[in-house]
Order: sequence, then structure tokens, then C-alpha cells
Amino acid sequence: MAAADRLAAQLAFLVAADGLKAVPSGSRLMDDRRAENAAEAAWHRALWALAFADSAPAGTDLDRALALCLLHDLDAVAPARVAAARADWGGARNAEDLPDRPGPGGTDTSAPGTDGHTGPVTPLFALLPAEQGAALAALHAEARHGDGPAARFVRTLALAQPLLQTLAATGLTETDRDAARAALTTGEAAALRDDWPELHAHATALLDGAGLPAPEPLGARLRFLAEADRLKGVLRATGTFDGTRRENSAEHSWHLALYAIVLPEHAAPEVRPARSLKMLVLHDLVEIDAGDVPVHALHDAALQAAREERAAARLFGLLPGPQGAAFRALWDEFEAAVSPDAVFAKALDRVQPVMANLATDGGTWTAYAVTREQLEARVGTKVRRGAAPLWSALEPRLDAWFSPRD
Repeated sequence: MAAADRLAAQLAFLVAADGLKAVPSGSRLMDDRRAENAAEAAWHRALWALAFADSAPAGTDLDRALALCLLHDLDAVAPARVAAARADWGGARNAEDLPDRPGPGGTDTSAPGTDGHTGPVTPLFALLPAEQGAALAALHAEARHGDGPAARFVRTLALAQPLLQTLAATGLTETDRDAARAALTTGEAAALRDDWPELHAHATALLDGAGLPAPEPLGARLRFLAEADRLKGVLRATGTFDGTRRENSAEHSWHLALYAIVLPEHAAPEVRPARSLKMLVLHDLVEIDAGDVPVHALHDAALQAAREERAAARLFGLLPGPQGAAFRALWDEFEAAVSPDAVFAKALDRVQPVMANLATDGGTWTAYAVTREQLEARVGTKVRRGAAPLWSALEPRLDAWFSPRD
């Protein structure tokens, strides 16, 4: 497969994956303003994994667990979004070439996970180059059905996150309480009694109205994660790829982390993509306090930087000291954009809105009267620095969009 076709297939996958932002997760935001979507939930679960890494089963590979969190629900993307991305960008295989059922492990329609589970290469994963699509399909299957420590950790988080999100919500009703109690006693969340007894006990105490704070460091981490839920209400200027609404910073962070999983081969050899991914999960948390300021509307960089510094101090300060310092160090590294890992992460942070604007016939470029030269200076230079092939792949589309129109 030619390099240009390979990259186009990867970009098609990332465009189609944007459709997860339209899939309900089954939970509501903690402020009860609206239903949560699956992309937001996937990002929040990855943040839970980072926060509770020391509670994972022995032998858990945290980097693998993060990937499982981010890929967990991708099979819910609507087929129409996959078809549209294929029509626009191309892809490795046609959906018609796939069997109705997954083939046996080891074929090009199914790939084994590390713990022996296989996953079908659905039309979404089939957009990718064959070996990459098979590998990510296997990870997706592992997240759902795997027996390894990373998969068990992710499934535990998938029980704990929505439960605590519900119990801490402002609009908690008696119906919600009854459902949570049933889940904790006889439902799926009853497994937490054995897998995570401290959290199960805390959730039960919340239901019983005991009013006791969670033991530390559990309490500090839960307070941090509850505060992080507010990122789902921070709207960005950039829209979702289908043009129906503005994107929020939580689902944007999920999408960028997915970029870090799919595109590392286009980074410098010294880049450690797993570190870039962690930066991208954390990078926009400061917008809870400081808000999102589009690069094309940033008039006082020093003022915005000061706001974000204060936000970082407050938010990461909610965590236990060493952990908060470690998260803050990753955020500082991303902001400085000097290390190879941060340079790659910054490139992804710049390129995703470009693809959103291409998908929505200009998006923020129209809103802010952006010129091709301004885009090159504000965005292109950073993307070239961290992932030059991405910018080269987009340039023909950018030149076409910015060319004079009749």
C-alpha cells in the first residue's frame, strides 16, 4: 500500500470515528444538563485509568489500558459515517469485502488479542491499512471480552465511572438511587465488591446517606474526576465533523488521543506515542477554568497563559501531591512543546481542527476570516514540526478550499 494511500486510509478512519460523538453513553453529565455521549465517556474513562493506575490488577500495562478505554465503544459509530468517510478519503478495503461473521483468528478479518480473544474487522476498522485495522479490532475485542489485567481494569472502570457519575449528579432522583442500589447489590456493579471493595463501600455509603467522605486518596481522586466532568460543558469554536454542533473539549481530547493511537508512524522516530497520548488526555483540563480560545482568536497570549497556569495549579492540586505533580509536569511539558513527545502531541492538537474545518466547508476559517497564509503560520508550522506527512497530505485540500471561488 503506497504511503499516501496508507495515510489517507488512516485519516478516513479518524474522520469516521468522529461519529462516536453522536452516540449516547447511557449516562448524564454530573450537572444533569444533558445526556453524555460515548466519546466524552471514553475520554473520562481514560482519565479514570490515569488517576487510578495504582488500583489496577497486578501486571496491568497502563498504556494498553488507556488504548482499550479509548477504543471500547467504537463499534457504535453509525455505518453512514463510515461510508461518507470512505467516499471522501478512501480506505483500505470496502465493507462489501468483509464477511458477515468474523473469520477465525489469524485471518485478515480477525486478529488475536494478547489474551487470546479475537475481534471482527468491522467496516470502521476496515478503513485502516489491513494490519493496523486488525490490530485495533483486536484491542477493541479485548476491551470487551479480554481476560488480561488491562481488560479487567477497563471493565472495572466501565462499571465504576458511570455509577459514581450518577451518584454525584445534581439531579439524582429516587429512581436513580433505586437503579444504583440494584446495580450494586445484584447487578453488574456488584462485581466491584470483590474487584474494588473500597469504591463499592463508598458508593454504598453514598446511597445510604452516611455522609462520610471517601477515604484518601480515593476521595481526592474522585473530587478531581468529578471536577473533570465539567470539561464536557466547555464548548470549542470548532464543530463536530458532521457540522451539526460545536465540539466540546472532552470529546476533542478523546479524538486527539485516538489520533495518537493511529498516527505515530508519521512522528519522529524518537517520539514515545504513549506519552503523547497521556498529554492529550490531560491537555485541555485547564479550560474548565480558563475556557477555550481558538488559535485564530487569540489576541493576548500572555493573559490566556496566566489563566491556564492558575487553572493547572487548582485542578492538578486536587490530586494527592505526587500524583498531582506528575500530571502537572506532563501538562507543562505539553505547553512548552520542546520535547519530541510534546511536539507530536501539539501537531495533533493543531491538525484535528483543520480536518474538522475541511469537513464543514470552512468552519472557523470563515468565522474568523482566516487566510491561507495565516493558517500556514499559526497551524501549519506546528504540524510540520511534529508530523510533517500530515500537513503534506492536507495541503492539496487546503489549497483547493482557499483558492479564489467564482
